Amino acid sequence: MPSRAAVVLAILIAGATAAAVPASADDGRIGIRLLEAPVDRRDDPRARVYVIDHLNPGTKIERRIEVANNAPTPRTIELYPAGAAIEDDAFTIAEDRTANELSEWISLDRPSVDLDPYSRTTVLATVDVPAAAARGERYAVVWAQASAPTGSPGAGNVGVVHRVGIRVYLDVGPGGEPPSSFEIGDLTASRRPDGVPTITADVRNTGERALDLSGSLNLVDGPGAMRAGPYPVTLGTTLAPGTAGQVVVELDARLPDGPWTAELTLASGLLKETSTVTLTLPPPGASTRATAGDGRPFLGWTLVGVAVVALVAAGLHRDRIAARRPRARRASAGVRPAGRTRP
Repeated sequence: MPSRAAVVLAILIAGATAAAVPASADDGRIGIRLLEAPVDRRDDPRARVYVIDHLNPGTKIERRIEVANNAPTPRTIELYPAGAAIEDDAFTIAEDRTANELSEWISLDRPSVDLDPYSRTTVLATVDVPAAAARGERYAVVWAQASAPTGSPGAGNVGVVHRVGIRVYLDVGPGGEPPSSFEIGDLTASRRPDGVPTITADVRNTGERALDLSGSLNLVDGPGAMRAGPYPVTLGTTLAPGTAGQVVVELDARLPDGPWTAELTLASGLLKETSTVTLTLPPPGASTRATAGDGRPFLGWTLVGVAVVALVAAGLHRDRIAARRPRARRASAGVRPAGRTRP
């Protein structure tokens, strides 16, 4: 038997918890979810799962949070805030209980709760912004944590720590909330060695709040007027204000190469943008790039061609009319063409 038990940390940054379900072993499962959102964000799906708000310095907010024990044994669940950041296009959590400026502004009305099997309770989280706080957006997590001790059923000699949390996005500054916006750039079609095609889109956060990107891609106008999709965007891309990143969509390996019209729709909360391009899926190991706004290029060239033909035809017609006019004027003035006599 080893002298020290290994410890496994199971982490889930959750916005909502599933309903309590029976467990076959004492696995220590826990859940957490936000119970309320600001009135002006009630239609924002992100604000229903994350704490997202804007506060002036010297003000505070309170949020009710539900904590659940989804295991068949009693649990003591610890509650605490910790720091977070946005790095490499992802919401990144600080190690263990490492604090940052925002997490130090967050307090919970209880440091822990004791829950019976398959039970839940409500705790109150308060975010109190100091009067001297500088302008800017900050990130943190409110954590719920429970441990399955070494030797418990299903754990053996491994101590398992289960941790679930709710993200906090807080912008601080005088006045109203700064704007949120983003732009979709080029799309790149690639095919992995296993034959699975992917679409990668460049995205830039042009606003002043962080974005959590989701969405889907539809393929239309394919060979034989085929349609395919929607294919969901792989989740996990979070962009800080003023930064750029990428989202990826995995397609079906059985799709023909195309050409296709790709319609990508991305959203972050209530924000939504769509990009349409025409592209062909490449062979394995290759990629092709399409610029946003290049959707249906063949139609555009057709319209240009029709316009050019129409202009040329109009010019020829005008030249024919101009060539007839001098003869008509000479005839009306009694001038006869040279070399000809009248009977």
